[in-house]
Amino acid sequence: MKPVARWKIINSEFAIDNRWCKVRRDEVELPNGVRVDDYFVNVRPDVVLILAVTPDREVVFVRQYRHGVGEILLELPGGTFYADRETCLEAAARELEEETGYIARTWTHLATLYDNPVKDTNKIYIAIAENALEESYQQLDITEAVEVVRVPIAEIIEKIANGELTVAGTISALLMGLKYLNYFDIIPRESEPEKSTDSVNSDPTQND
Repeated sequence: MKPVARWKIINSEFAIDNRWCKVRRDEVELPNGVRVDDYFVNVRPDVVLILAVTPDREVVFVRQYRHGVGEILLELPGGTFYADRETCLEAAARELEEETGYIARTWTHLATLYDNPVKDTNKIYIAIAENALEESYQQLDITEAVEVVRVPIAEIIEKIANGELTVAGTISALLMGLKYLNYFDIIPRESEPEKSTDSVNSDPTQND
């Protein structure tokens, strides 16, 4: 088996190029020689997600309408940023205060993940805000309507399991962040299912 190799870009141009949507059309050649003349890529800014934990061991969430899927969703606060203008932690502190009114003084850049590497260029930066306190106020755009929700850490896994939390980036940030903070020890484990005491007779002559 040949090693995996990058595609060769023959030509690249923007099919859509405006403030809110940039779509690039690439003409590429695959390692096996096959050419694709219309591979479309969404050129998107990077995103920072914030796992903000209060002194009471609650996680700060935001509930808002997401028009792409037509649903009201519970997510971690976050937003887009540009690395040539601010660091991911500067962006995280700004977004947390703007969306929730919470401020934290202990920050950690935990991880950098790809969002949708098949079609999107952006990365997701995960930031942890410890001992977050509601010391400010929301500063929302005219198009935003955001409800702040605090969820006890002990309830997080159940909310993932029962489908209350459905956004992939939020779930990834929660699992990685709570592990980093050693909070899994306070999350209750579901009891193991009872084991049957009935035995199965392996002798077919006894199963008449």
